[in-house]
Amino acid sequence: MNKIDILSLSFEELQEQIAEIGEQKFRAKQIYDWLHNKKVTNFSEMTNLSAQLREKLEKFFWLNSLKIKKRLVSDIDNTVKYLYGLYDGENVESVLMEYKHGNSICISTQVGCKMGCKFCASTKAGFVRNLEPSEMLLQIYESERDSGKKINHIVLMGIGEPLDNYDNVIKFLQLISSKEDMSLRHVSLSTCGLVDRIYDLAKLKLGVTLSISLHAPTDRLRSEIMPINNKYNISELMKACKAYFKETGRRISYEFSLIDGVNDNKETADALIRLLKGQNCHVNLIPVNEIKEGIFKRSSSVEKFRQMLCDGGLNATVRRTLGADISAACGQLRRDNQ
Repeated sequence: MNKIDILSLSFEELQEQIAEIGEQKFRAKQIYDWLHNKKVTNFSEMTNLSAQLREKLEKFFWLNSLKIKKRLVSDIDNTVKYLYGLYDGENVESVLMEYKHGNSICISTQVGCKMGCKFCASTKAGFVRNLEPSEMLLQIYESERDSGKKINHIVLMGIGEPLDNYDNVIKFLQLISSKEDMSLRHVSLSTCGLVDRIYDLAKLKLGVTLSISLHAPTDRLRSEIMPINNKYNISELMKACKAYFKETGRRISYEFSLIDGVNDNKETADALIRLLKGQNCHVNLIPVNEIKEGIFKRSSSVEKFRQMLCDGGLNATVRRTLGADISAACGQLRRDNQ
């Protein structure tokens, strides 16, 4: 008999499963509270349940867990980078960051990535599998437990492409939104541009902030560094982004990693202004993360590029670099561990 991953169940699913094992549905509320509010790691900790019920839970369900394999703390800004070990021996990364407005965590959604972006460390080791909803939740729960800090904002921008693990990510978002202390308006989802899934996400009207990993304003340049552009070109991507804004009213954020000599010149800035002009959007400029296996170098023209965009009427800022002394950008710690 295959045991059920209890932490991945919605409250309604848990009620049904509890009824199926011969217990009254009201028990589901107690169990759900232990799982998602008290965040227990073992059924034996559910002390207001009878020993008989706890034995049943052990028989029919399993409680997923993560193990901290590495924990790096920045001496610069208190950023914490975790390498988490999964039940099958695989690893993922999470990064906990301090801001004036609260604490933010960047979580992974897959083990590895199949998108093949040429500047990204996450894709270098290849794709292994999707993460379960419980494994996404546990990156938050374990980081809160270890740090003693309450997480206020969640970013799905770690290892993996969230929309390539669409069903599990949506389930994770539904589980998070069921918690009284977390609104999906405090969740950002980053995608390299899976257009069909952007339309699907828009229809759900979850209130999630959509971040698009754009990195180039023309098909020629984008296809060179991001293979996904060969399937969904920029014109299709822009149509999907406009549809997302129309359906949800949520401003789109465009991520733009600046690469020395590749996309940090005036020609690129002018093309980006033409592409995004008139959209309710924000451009987040990121000095590219230099990786061991990569050929791209960090641009020295970040501020100059930002000013060109602002002069052209775009809302553009430079992302604050956190955890620079611990290589906090995603993918590096897992790659080094392998």
